[in-house]
Amino acid sequence: MAGDDLIGQARTGMGKTLGFGVPLLHRVQVPGDGTPQVLVVVPTRELCIQVANDLKGAGKHLGIRTLAIYGGRPYEPQIEALRKGVDVVIGTPGRLLDLAEQQHLVLGKVRGLVLDEADEMLDLGFLPDIERILRMVPDERQTMLFSATMPGPIITLARTFLRQPTHIRAEENDASAIHERTTQFVYRAHSMDKPEVIARVLQAEGRGLTMIFSRTKRTAQKVADDLVERGFAAAAVHGDLGQGAREQALRAFRSGKVDVLVATDVAARGIDIDDVTHVINYQCPDDEKTYVHRIGRTGRAGRTGVAVTLVDWDEEPRWKLISDTLGLDKPEPVETYSSSKHLYEDLGIPAGTTGRLPLANRTRAGLAAEEEEDLGGKKRGRRRGEPASEDAPRKRTRAPRKRTRGGSRAAEAIEAADKAAAESGEAPAPASEGRTRTRRRSGTAPEATGPATEKESGENAERPARRRRRRRPVATSDTPASAD
Repeated sequence: MAGDDLIGQARTGMGKTLGFGVPLLHRVQVPGDGTPQVLVVVPTRELCIQVANDLKGAGKHLGIRTLAIYGGRPYEPQIEALRKGVDVVIGTPGRLLDLAEQQHLVLGKVRGLVLDEADEMLDLGFLPDIERILRMVPDERQTMLFSATMPGPIITLARTFLRQPTHIRAEENDASAIHERTTQFVYRAHSMDKPEVIARVLQAEGRGLTMIFSRTKRTAQKVADDLVERGFAAAAVHGDLGQGAREQALRAFRSGKVDVLVATDVAARGIDIDDVTHVINYQCPDDEKTYVHRIGRTGRAGRTGVAVTLVDWDEEPRWKLISDTLGLDKPEPVETYSSSKHLYEDLGIPAGTTGRLPLANRTRAGLAAEEEEDLGGKKRGRRRGEPASEDAPRKRTRAPRKRTRGGSRAAEAIEAADKAAAESGEAPAPASEGRTRTRRRSGTAPEATGPATEKESGENAERPARRRRRRRPVATSDTPASAD
């Protein structure tokens, strides 16, 4: 509130967004001249949308104009909103730089700057873009940097662009990075049995909204499709989907039309959705930071949650490193199958549960009930099972046949013969009379002859067409053996 620079560290789910949002909104001058006074930089599109909605809700009675700027959407609506005037801009580094370099986004009057999830922006390679943005804003400003961890490059960034920052940690030094209200289970499962395990975990008693995390985009889509086939209301969020489809899935998940969201780590940072009771790691995270942010989607703001991690045989060394670093005391996962008794007892799964959701429990509307916003761009592809449009033109799959050199010579020879016949006063033979062509091996132009006799045409009709085989050169003393 005093306008000092600061570095903030806190566990996920502690309320950092309003921690920097409320002071910044109080410092905005209303009415302004339409030039942005506050800039918030975030690493992902989903986090950008969430922060923009939070600040818009907090400042709606103050008359503050808020705008989210991120990739995957057309430029024109964002440029038009900037022309009309905004007070607070929340954006991702790439699109912010694009609009600033095109002089649509003016950063010369920014008095408050926030770098949220700075360590994630470092991991994604945005640090050079952040430094370019910091050089565009005025020197007289308040800068706030929020980061769960403080690696070397982030410390260097803070020393370069922050003035005597106050370092605030919202917990004790020896506090765990994971909320104590999150119950953690770790199982060693075979990759072919994981879909069955997941299907049973999703039928546990008291399960609400659930997020499933995978390492790859293909796995995320495959798991989502498999769950839909089993009767669950599931949707996927990953980088291969267009921005409209990603926002559609998140809206359906927030509204409860879909209760299972399968995502890559793009949704593991900062996404705050109420009533997420279970988080499932379909694949072992890459490191302890990813693990903390994944399971931090549950147990937020004083609530309780359940985190289930499935570790494959080849992932055990990685998991042991995560367990030792975080002090989880779970170095060796319990070998577990979909029929294991302890799986049912740990998670409260009713006896007799199968890998398909009973028809009586299929009460969710599903992803199709949430309309996908048309962003005006090309979609990256249709989902599995979605029929192709009947109005779409058929694409040619075979390349057009090219005319060969011999073919053009033959056509020229026929035209020359017709021309000579016309000059001599004779009518050219019609095509129906069976004009024959002679090909010469030497590669000269074939000659066109007159109409074939009955005997010749009969012999030609009975004789099958033969293909002349292409002879391979025989290696001699004058021919190199590696002629091929």
